[in-house]
Amino acid sequence: MRSIDPSQYSERENYKFLIGSVIPRPIAFVTTLSEEGVLNGAPFSFFNIVSSNPPMISLAIQQKADGRKDTAKNILKMKEFVVHVVDESNVEKVNDTAASLPSHESEIALASFTPVDSVKVAVPGVKEAKVRLECTLERALELGEGTDFIIGKVVRYHVANGIFEDGKIDPRGLAAVSRLAGTNYSKIGEIFSLERPK
Repeated sequence: MRSIDPSQYSERENYKFLIGSVIPRPIAFVTTLSEEGVLNGAPFSFFNIVSSNPPMISLAIQQKADGRKDTAKNILKMKEFVVHVVDESNVEKVNDTAASLPSHESEIALASFTPVDSVKVAVPGVKEAKVRLECTLERALELGEGTDFIIGKVVRYHVANGIFEDGKIDPRGLAAVSRLAGTNYSKIGEIFSLERPK
């Protein structure tokens, strides 16, 4: 087995190693509003659950060479955002939103997503997602050399009819996709169970 010192790697080499080994990664499609009222949408695979009491999620948003991405800027300014779970039915549209657009243009319009009003936050979500989480900013940290680490408190859940029963989400009905490395994604495959030891 090889042993590698990450400090000897460039940022790009570390990035490639991590996204190739920490797999599969869930994908958050995040909508935010700019001060000017532009609805921004972008996917992030550095995303996970932080806590269930209260319900919180995290996003790590790497900065560009010229500063923060629109998503991070908008969250830090407006203190609200909506996270959508990416699934088989919307992944191609979500991929379209990864295009680099000027701040005054909406990726939501570009991908032909349908905006839908939120209940607890001002930021709209998109109708095409089976699960969306309305969030308020709980904490933000700047990590390393240019990563905005965002912790959001979930203040409202939305879930599609037919995939949520007895307090559980049907993983096959949700059909979430995950990120691998490069241009590769993964679908839900074989599901198996293991009992926890007592």
